[in-house]
Amino acid sequence: MATKKPDFDLALTHLRNNQNMSAYNLLMSIAESIKKSDPVKAAISYVLASECKTRQNKDSAIESTEAGNLFSGYAKKEKDYAAKAAYLCAAKCFLRAGRYDEAKNAFEKSKNYEITDVVLEERPIIVVDDSKAIILKLENHLENLGYKNIHVFSKGNDALKEAKKLLKSNPIILLDMGLPDINGDVIASKILEEKPDTQIILITADEKTTKRVKDTISSGALAFIQKPFTINELKEALQTAESEYSFSKK
Repeated sequence: MATKKPDFDLALTHLRNNQNMSAYNLLMSIAESIKKSDPVKAAISYVLASECKTRQNKDSAIESTEAGNLFSGYAKKEKDYAAKAAYLCAAKCFLRAGRYDEAKNAFEKSKNYEITDVVLEERPIIVVDDSKAIILKLENHLENLGYKNIHVFSKGNDALKEAKKLLKSNPIILLDMGLPDINGDVIASKILEEKPDTQIILITADEKTTKRVKDTISSGALAFIQKPFTINELKEALQTAESEYSFSKK
């Protein structure tokens, strides 16, 4: 009698229904069974398995490290766009696992690949900041970089409500940490709970080493830009988001 292959769709159904142990067991079976034949899907399965453990307040460093190793191994065999995207994914996984040296190494390797022909989709950009000056600066930079579908919010609760409506459109969220009604780390946590692969770029006056920023990055935020920032710093963070998004659709 043939052994039934683990069902990825069923695992995602368990994950959506917060049946975390069932989802974890299925995802780990999938990852182990396809590590050699499909390392990218295996890495994604490990990432989702780590999310299952995080939801149960358990350490997910092992699963995140496995994902990082698979993305790194894949990057070594690829060129240009795919290699850059894979190293960026690896860096994010290692960061979540607390393996900071390996995260830095993967990120530095991603810089060896220059992407000059990224085709932008009309993805929504959600800007959340209570400073009118910062909002105007971001809008100007985004328009100069070719983005048109821009949604601006000065209050966190308004942003959270609208962001949830736009999640199916795979938005990029530019998020200030200090807002008048709700902190940015709370917004990031609520959005990532609903859609773990949402791309959030933190834009804040906080130092990257502060606990709030480190915890938010570890929970799944994509990148960090410190105020005051330049258009090139914003461009680099957005290119990271575009690379990771395109890679996830492969």
